[in-house]
Amino acid sequence: MAIQNPTKSNFRTEFDVNKLLLTLAGICGFIFLWHASVKWLPVDAFNRLPDPIEVVIEWVSTDPDYGISIFTEDYYIHIFYSTYRALVSFFLAVILGVPLGIFMGWKGSVYDYANSLLGLLRPVPPLAWVPIAILMFPGVEPAVVFVTFLVAFFATTMNTLVGVRSIPDDYYRAASCLGASSIDVLRDVVIPGAMPSIFTGLQIAMGAAWFSLVAGEMIAAQYGLGFVIWEAYNLIQYPTIVIGMATLGLVGYLSSALVRLLGNKLMAWHEQRLGLHT
Repeated sequence: MAIQNPTKSNFRTEFDVNKLLLTLAGICGFIFLWHASVKWLPVDAFNRLPDPIEVVIEWVSTDPDYGISIFTEDYYIHIFYSTYRALVSFFLAVILGVPLGIFMGWKGSVYDYANSLLGLLRPVPPLAWVPIAILMFPGVEPAVVFVTFLVAFFATTMNTLVGVRSIPDDYYRAASCLGASSIDVLRDVVIPGAMPSIFTGLQIAMGAAWFSLVAGEMIAAQYGLGFVIWEAYNLIQYPTIVIGMATLGLVGYLSSALVRLLGNKLMAWHEQRLGLHT
């Protein structure tokens, strides 16, 4: 039975508490600067913004002035649509991007074939894809999912590629000396060696899916948090804009945290190899 080091456990507890306090201090400091900028700075650009107190009151109101709060059904409908689109796009990116990144890093011929095309398409911003997506796909949902998928796909593919290319050549030579087949090398060397970078890419891809999702929803959707933000801007409902932005941040952070948690669980062996856990 493993014996836990009490000194190390106490250090971790103190570190976690300090980290939490610093996080809360950062959030409170931002809210104070926001309030001070709106209320006290003689700058028109800040004076047009809603005060944080006004936003919170609208957000938790049972009868919101602009129709969106935590007590309204529409609020959760918009969250559901955005979450659904982001998750579909993310899983499509994983299904297609991870295998492509693995084979690009493992096989030089695949890299030569696909790298130039990816290099040309990756810098194109999500908004530029919206008209093409609308022309290519019937209906709103496929178009928005396609735009969201592209950004997550590139992030997943490139991080997987970097992970495979970071595997030392000695591993391949050792596997060859032991008589490993191509399938054995893929299963026992390439995929395990690339896993840390793959999960890093998945966290980036999840965040990328959320910010590209908003671009698509603002132009080609009738539901979703991006639609809420754009519609509130058109109707001069400034507190609702901030509510939509804050909700995007919370949901996006939680989804990325879940990916990170899953990665930490599956990658415990990697941390042990580096000596991060005993």
